[in-house]
Amino acid sequence: MKPESDIDNSDLTQAGPARLAPTGAWVARNSRHLEKLSAIMIKAAPANTVVEFDLSGVSQLDTLGGVVIENIRAAFGARNSTLEITNATKEQAILLAEIAAQNITALPQPPEAHHLIELLADLGQSMRRIMHDAVNMNAFLGETMRAIGRLIAARTRFRGAAVVNQIELIGLRGVPIIALISFLVGAILSQQMILQLSYYGAQLYVVPALAALMFREVGLLLAAIMVAGRSGSAITAELGSMKMREEIDAMHVMGIDPMEVLVIPRILALIIALPMLTFLAAMAGTFGGALVAWGYGGITPTTFLQNLRDSMTMHTFLVGLIKAPVMALMIGITACIEGFKVQGSAESLGRQTTASVVKSMFIVIVVDGIFAMFFTSINF
Repeated sequence: MKPESDIDNSDLTQAGPARLAPTGAWVARNSRHLEKLSAIMIKAAPANTVVEFDLSGVSQLDTLGGVVIENIRAAFGARNSTLEITNATKEQAILLAEIAAQNITALPQPPEAHHLIELLADLGQSMRRIMHDAVNMNAFLGETMRAIGRLIAARTRFRGAAVVNQIELIGLRGVPIIALISFLVGAILSQQMILQLSYYGAQLYVVPALAALMFREVGLLLAAIMVAGRSGSAITAELGSMKMREEIDAMHVMGIDPMEVLVIPRILALIIALPMLTFLAAMAGTFGGALVAWGYGGITPTTFLQNLRDSMTMHTFLVGLIKAPVMALMIGITACIEGFKVQGSAESLGRQTTASVVKSMFIVIVVDGIFAMFFTSINF
């Protein structure tokens, strides 16, 4: 059978009764073929014999190939035979001597486990990481509340300029994309609801349904997800870059609390900006739905506004605004935690930035579901 590697068929030849002459490349890419060859050699190992192992035909040798040769040598030694390496180059001799000195006599074998056991193990590891993240978030929330308490007690200076700058970056510069996305989503929701309600001649009911969706759920979710992806990732990248350049360590040395300088302004800006962005997203989505209702469902703007006024309640308006600060706090804490986790490599920065966005979006959806069940239970 032809081997599936670049080792030719003469890898193992019996040049004499006590001589082995391997050829080809004994490297990692040919590991499967090397395992077969070593198994053949070990199985055919004679007892009480000196065997020459001629490396003159071996074109390449790496660590894996050296370990295979050391395994063969050990198997021969177990049968009171000696495997003498001959015609090795200087580099090959050094590699084999180092492997022998480190006593590497076996290739690591993957543990044999049932697929169900592996699945359960992965599930357990995932739950462990989730619990670890929950504990870290709780601890960081406590640190944040303590820093805000010191700020309220006037024991630390309120950095108003930093907060205003972050509000501009998070809120003002996020208006165009959030308004556009909300407008399009509102238009799509309106079109789909009109299509379904037209079967029953109840197109006008699209107005209260759209208002409830945009102001209670969709507007907040769109704004929070966009802020998590846009501003949350930026916060993580900023803090991570400072961590990589050891600027945060320098702050500790100078007696400056990073919580007060870096974390609090960003979290306060998020808490202030996200409710405003939520209201803007709800209004943009409602406007998009009104335009589609006018052009697709024949509902005039006057009729739309009249039904909107009759269907809107203060509860519907307040639900999104009540949830927004909590969402903002969760996004800010998650982004800051992941930023402080960054190590000294660009790979770590990218990994933690991605984790920040994914975790923030997951937390936003979970918290929104919890609020939805709570408000339903109290008929709010």
